[in-house]
Amino acid sequence: MTLLNVKNVSLGYNGSKVIDNLSFSVDEGDYLCIVGENGSGKSTLMKALLGLISCMSGEITYEGFKRNEVGYLPQQTELQMDFPASVNEVVLSGCLNRQGLRPYYNTAEKKLTLDNLEKLGISNLAKRCYRELSGGQKQRVLLARALCATEKILLLDEPVAGLDPKATIEMYQIIEELNNSGITIVMISHDIGCATKYASHILHLGNGTSFYGSKKEYLSLDITKRYNMASGGDKK
Repeated sequence: MTLLNVKNVSLGYNGSKVIDNLSFSVDEGDYLCIVGENGSGKSTLMKALLGLISCMSGEITYEGFKRNEVGYLPQQTELQMDFPASVNEVVLSGCLNRQGLRPYYNTAEKKLTLDNLEKLGISNLAKRCYRELSGGQKQRVLLARALCATEKILLLDEPVAGLDPKATIEMYQIIEELNNSGITIVMISHDIGCATKYASHILHLGNGTSFYGSKKEYLSLDITKRYNMASGGDKK
């Protein structure tokens, strides 16, 4: 079942295109890694997938659920890292879209929060202040929060940025486990090595060109072709 369709999409700012005529789809259970050099449009595409910017042309559609039911893990900012709330409160806030007009969280949402804390192995941190945690712990908390918002698909923007090697490995393993449990993953990554280790599909954005296909298809590309996508040397 297809969950996400990107059809003939062009994106940019002030009339200048960053991405031109991009098409791909994400099926249920896929693990898509979006890779490419700085300036290739990865963050711009993520904003469009979240509905934060409009397409210059083409369309982005979700099938079987609403855009506000997407779980999103953003890159960490200094403000997020210093957020003065308990871990439980941060994770529970992922249920905001489920509330509708209710001014309170219900029993099911509170249970979902506890379940996701358990799933991410951080139940013991529930009463801790978020700002006091390590970088790896904070990312687990934010991932648990994203899981409270969705049952289908997670959009992850550089989820291991700034983490030490041990925390990086642990985060990749957690994401893989979530994917194996049925959660569809769309992740931006600068690490092509890890992308090709864990992903089922690769979207490589380049300057004037792009590739979308299975990991096997991507790995079968001539290394020169991949270099040209990164450098912008191949405009075909």
